[in-house]
Amino acid sequence: MREIQFREALREAMSEEMRKDENIFIMGEEVAEYNGAYKVSQGMLAEFGAKRVIDTPISELGFAGIGVGAAMNGLRPIIEFMTFNFSLVAIDQVINAAAKMYSMSGGQYSIPMVFRGPTGNAGQLGAQHSQNFENWYANCPGLKVVVPSNPYDAKGLLKSSILDPDPVIFMESEVMYGEKGEVPEEEYYLPIGKANVVRQGTDVTLVGFGKIMKVAIAAAAELEKEGISAEVIDLRSVRPIDYLTVTESVRKTNRMVFVEESWPLASISSEVAFKVQKDAFDYLDAPILRVTGADVPLPYAPTLIAEYLPNPAKVVKAVKEVMYIKK
Repeated sequence: MREIQFREALREAMSEEMRKDENIFIMGEEVAEYNGAYKVSQGMLAEFGAKRVIDTPISELGFAGIGVGAAMNGLRPIIEFMTFNFSLVAIDQVINAAAKMYSMSGGQYSIPMVFRGPTGNAGQLGAQHSQNFENWYANCPGLKVVVPSNPYDAKGLLKSSILDPDPVIFMESEVMYGEKGEVPEEEYYLPIGKANVVRQGTDVTLVGFGKIMKVAIAAAAELEKEGISAEVIDLRSVRPIDYLTVTESVRKTNRMVFVEESWPLASISSEVAFKVQKDAFDYLDAPILRVTGADVPLPYAPTLIAEYLPNPAKVVKAVKEVMYIKK
C-alpha cells in the first residue's frame, strides 16, 4: 500500500487501461494541454499523444455525441465533464443516445463508455455549479452510476467502469481530488453494484455514498462516544444499488438513517428507504430518517452553505431520534 491523491488514483486507472487497449481514449475540455482542469489527466498527453488525449471546445453536447458514435464503432471513450452541472447541456446524448442505443438497436450496438467528472457542492460556486444529479441519471435504464468516496474505490471502480460494456456515469468531487488514501501497488478491480460496509455496528445503520461518507463516518465516531454503535455502509454505486447489503444490516440494527447531499425529493435516499421498508419492515424498530441537502437552490454565503449541507451533528440528531433518545 501507498498513499496517493484521489486525482492520482483516477489517473492511474485510466492510464493502466489505456496502456492495455489502444481503443481507449479521453476527451473533454482542458484534458490535454492544460493537464486537466483538476490535473486528473496530468502527463497523459505526453504519454498517449493527441489522438488519445483530446482537448475539445466548450461544447458538451458535441463531444458527448462524438463519444457515443465512437463507442458504437468499437472504441472506448472516457468523456470528461468539467462538472456534471455542464452535463445538462449534453443530456440528450447521454439519456437518449448512450443509455438507449443497446436496447433500441436490438443488441447490435454496445456503448462501452464512461462519462466522468465532479458533482455536488465544492465551496462558493453558486447554485448553478453545485448541484447533485446522481438521482437523475440513476433513474434512466441503460446507465450505470458510480460515486466513489475515496482513492481506493475510485481507482478500482473506474477501471471496472472503463471495461464495462454499458455507459457508466462516474461522479467524483472537486473537494476530494487532493485527498489522500491507501491504494495498492498491484492492479485491482472493484465490482460495480457492491456496497462496502465501512464500519460494523449493532444499533443503527448509516447509509450514504460519495464525499458525504466523511460526514457519516464522523457521525459514527461521535455516536460511539455516547455508547451508540453505528454500522456505516458506502453504496459506491447508485445504479445498480446493493439493496441486499443495506437490508441485511437493517435486519441486524433495526434502524436506518440515510445521509445524502442531494435534494430530498425523488432522491436515492427515498428509493432506498422504500426498498428497506418493503423488504425489512418487520425488523424496523423506528421510522427510517434521512439527512439530505436543503430543498432549495444552494446559497452562496458560507454560513448558508453550512446550513444547507448535511453535517455530523445533523446525523447524530437523526440517529438519536430513531433511538428515541430525547436530548
